[in-house]
Amino acid sequence: MQRMNVAEVAPQAFQAVLGLEKYVRANVEHTVLALVKLRASMLNGCAFCVDMHSRDALAAGESDRRLFAVATWREAPFFDERERTALALTDAVTRLGEHGVPDDVWDAAAKVWSEKELADLLMAVATINVWNRIAVTCRNDLPTEV
Repeated sequence: MQRMNVAEVAPQAFQAVLGLEKYVRANVEHTVLALVKLRASMLNGCAFCVDMHSRDALAAGESDRRLFAVATWREAPFFDERERTALALTDAVTRLGEHGVPDDVWDAAAKVWSEKELADLLMAVATINVWNRIAVTCRNDLPTEV
């Protein structure tokens, strides 16, 4: 059962996060953004967001095979170098441990993404993590019909 609807209880805060969402949608390549959102949502155990982002990606033409492989992206041959570095960065930022993001993960991403692209990618990972934490904490209900 849903605990709270943040958009109703704290609309200004919700709009601030929505502003980040609009920014990353406009500044991060759509396919990469879909993979990042799905991967972070999987790591965070956010059923609401996994459902939403997988359906959105399918509707945008992404293959089901690639979407299923996001769970095991390191072993799957379906992702190019930029996608792989984006997924590695997503893993590192989402699982942010005691020592932060490892240099090898950051350096690999910095080799294939410009500084601006990398900043935008980092904002995308941070934004989906905010959404996941809201949805998991508030127990957002999955839609029964899609």
